[in-house]
Amino acid sequence: MQHSFISINSLLGLAILAGSVLSACGGQEKSDLSTKPNVVVIYTDDIGYGDIGVYGGLIPTPHIDRLAKEGLLMENAYATAATCTPSRYSMLTGEYAWRAQGRGVAPGDASALIRKGRETWPAIMQRAGYRTAVVGKWHLGLGGDDGPEWNGEISHGPLDIGFDYSFIIPSTGDRVPTVYVENRSVLNLDPQDPIEVNYREKVGDRPTGLDHPEFLKMMWSHGHNHTIINGISRMGYMAGGESALWRDEDFADIFVDKSVRFMEESGDAPFFLFLATHDIHVPRMPHERFQGKSGYGFRGDALLQLDWTVGEVLRFLDDKGLAENTIVIFTSDNGPVLNDGYKDEAEELIGDHKPWANLRGGKYSTYEAGTKVPMLVRWPKGIPSGTVSPALFSQLDLMGSFAGFFEEPFDQVQAADTGNNWEAFIGRDKEGRTGLVQEAIQGVLSYVSRDGYKFIPAHQGPELVPWGTGISTGFLPKDQLFYLPDDPGESVNLADAQPEKLEEMKTLLAAVRNPETRK
Repeated sequence: MQHSFISINSLLGLAILAGSVLSACGGQEKSDLSTKPNVVVIYTDDIGYGDIGVYGGLIPTPHIDRLAKEGLLMENAYATAATCTPSRYSMLTGEYAWRAQGRGVAPGDASALIRKGRETWPAIMQRAGYRTAVVGKWHLGLGGDDGPEWNGEISHGPLDIGFDYSFIIPSTGDRVPTVYVENRSVLNLDPQDPIEVNYREKVGDRPTGLDHPEFLKMMWSHGHNHTIINGISRMGYMAGGESALWRDEDFADIFVDKSVRFMEESGDAPFFLFLATHDIHVPRMPHERFQGKSGYGFRGDALLQLDWTVGEVLRFLDDKGLAENTIVIFTSDNGPVLNDGYKDEAEELIGDHKPWANLRGGKYSTYEAGTKVPMLVRWPKGIPSGTVSPALFSQLDLMGSFAGFFEEPFDQVQAADTGNNWEAFIGRDKEGRTGLVQEAIQGVLSYVSRDGYKFIPAHQGPELVPWGTGISTGFLPKDQLFYLPDDPGESVNLADAQPEKLEEMKTLLAAVRNPETRK
């Protein structure tokens, strides 16, 4: 197959443009500020490109599929990283997480990665007149330099960066502390039973998964054998806080309840809801009414629970007459993983279902399945039903696109990588970004261009993710070049056959990485 190439200088110019903020006013039609659409972002965890029915998944997801039937399905949408913390950071701040150290997967007691005064997507929505909330998984740290004060007022949290209401789990379900944080304090905490968290040595007298596996209702496989809470051993040690402990099986019900209450209480004000679900992330412990229903083990059952969550949100919008002018966004923070620390039979019961679809790799990987994710957008007032788009789109551009739509200025120095890609977001522009950067573990960055080429630089790393997931990292001691339209599984390395294209792609990646190219 023949491909025409444009000059390196032209490509370099496009890369610089892609890595910078486009005009906040963008050129699209000005929004009608008297009828601002509500915005609901359903940000899922570890959902692969092939997990959802409309992307070829075998586990029924009728409510999620409805978003595609009544809106837009993106074929080439990407998270910025193959792990959760950097993807969340980038989407909320408009800056690639890899531009500074310390933005990898955050421990459960991490200090806040996004501090007061930082430009953010929810802050832009506030300035545009929205009531804003985050519900669900946070995993971006809390508190000042010494970390969160679990037994008092928690500073440097969501309320300091643009959210009016916050109901979160501090990091993930597999890490302590296993408590909810509502606004600035731990929910239901007894001051006579203070929380103590330690990720270096054991605290308190709760048993651990390593010493007392007989107390577990789900056995750990690697790295999750510390304090046992709710029959599940976690990463890290925790003492105290008995009255505040969560029950994993209740996550979805509680998150839906808090989300619906927030939307109800918004009244006539437009609302921005960031609903960060946990279902597919380990430990997978769906509610009892979903257990055993999918035939694919707890991972499949958790996917059914996620679909129920989406259905409940859509039902509320329908019942309140809000569906027509509400933008619902469904996407994932990174790609799929089966064995990620617990023996929950995700591998044994996967059957013919392929969470990664026809892609290679998965969570943590520099291959496509690490960051290429499902993305569905429903907005009956602004997007025709059944729209499918091949446009290259990064979650990084959600911030800049909404700023452009509302004609809201923002700090383009802090949010230096977001762009106004609104026309692609609503399905009108079928090309999208000129290129984007993917971040894998060990800080490895790859580059995908609009013309379908992908470059992975040489890296002396392990062939497989080191902690037992069985996922290919994509690391080789030589450069890799792929043409994704013909080779989505990244099986044919074109680096030797197309040396000029390889050099162009190297230049493009270097241009985005170089701080001097940033506005």
